[in-house]
Amino acid sequence: MAENQVGMEEEPEIIYIADDEGNEEEFEVIMKFEVDGSEAKYMMVAPVDPEADESDVYAFRYEEEGDDIKLFVIQDDAEWEIVEETFNTFVEEEEEEEEEEDGK
Repeated sequence: MAENQVGMEEEPEIIYIADDEGNEEEFEVIMKFEVDGSEAKYMMVAPVDPEADESDVYAFRYEEEGDDIKLFVIQDDAEWEIVEETFNTFVEEEEEEEEEEDGK
């Protein structure tokens, strides 16, 4: 259904997103994925700020233009369902891997 590009061993990818007041905030890209049969690309990001809530994760549809990335807010319920399902699957797989490593 979705093709994941997750690099847990690599250096984290950092992007900057402007808030409503134009201040740029730093975010770590948690995962990027594409949905089969669609040209849409999605990314999940979390704030780098150590004071941010650990559970804060944001999803965007994105397009690459050269070295630039354009982010788009996901407004369609069907898109949200796809993103949520993909992210939940990713989290479950990560938890299973951690449990396997802890059991060794």
